[in-house]
Amino acid sequence: MGNQVRIDILKILATGPHNVIELSEKLNLPFSTTAVNVKKLEDANLITTELVPGRGTQKINTKNYDRIIIDLFETEEMEKERNCISFEMPIGQYYDCSVDPSCGLVSESNYIGFQDDPSSFYEPNRKDTQLLYFRSGYVEYRFPNRVPYGSNIVELEFSMEICSEAPYHKNDWPSDITFWINGREIGTWTSPGDFGDRRGLLTPRWWSRHFTQYGQLKNFKVTHKGCFVDGVQLSDISINDLDLIDSSFISLRIEVKKDSKNVGGINLFGPKFGDYKQGIILSVRYE
Repeated sequence: MGNQVRIDILKILATGPHNVIELSEKLNLPFSTTAVNVKKLEDANLITTELVPGRGTQKINTKNYDRIIIDLFETEEMEKERNCISFEMPIGQYYDCSVDPSCGLVSESNYIGFQDDPSSFYEPNRKDTQLLYFRSGYVEYRFPNRVPYGSNIVELEFSMEICSEAPYHKNDWPSDITFWINGREIGTWTSPGDFGDRRGLLTPRWWSRHFTQYGQLKNFKVTHKGCFVDGVQLSDISINDLDLIDSSFISLRIEVKKDSKNVGGINLFGPKFGDYKQGIILSVRYE
């Protein structure tokens, strides 16, 4: 009976605030019974009681929530998310690099070091990088491998905002960008261009309108079936080929090879440049 009384109280409060006397009258219950159930709802943080001036001081009850959802069973998708670890890596926190001009690092407010000087990629404040670009070469990131002992990694997923690197910008400027995980080449994706036909949604106003403005958000996934970019298979390299079990880190190298057919460079975007508010995101799913 108590449960039904409390449900009825919540239904009444959904129409507006009431004091205990008004509730007991509408429920046709003794004041004491109504007060006990109001207190239980308060303790569960489902309603709030406030002292307000009126004929003397009154206690007025109001509901805290319009809707409560309780998951009684764990769905397959919920189980997948439970067995998932995610990291977001700032684009300036690379572990290793080797780049060729044109190249540079840009923070939210200024250049870091000097333009077209590879030594600037070793500046201590590179952690503030929001835009990173180079003509050829690579940057490599290392993520901690936090998968619980005894578990098997079944899927790796990386996402990043990326595009080619042209002089100023050029929407038709292909670049062959190769990706490596833990020293294993997983495939090459060809970026169609370096985009500057409009200002990036997050690109700072001080950044010249003539330069790169935004990239494409690309999603790379490695499973037992192979490597995929935005759902399209990139290679047959599978999760079993990456030797992840005994490694304390998961490395990601992003490279434009000097002997590629399209040596069109790279732009990588942080959360304060381009169109997407993110760095490089890694999601690891295990079982």
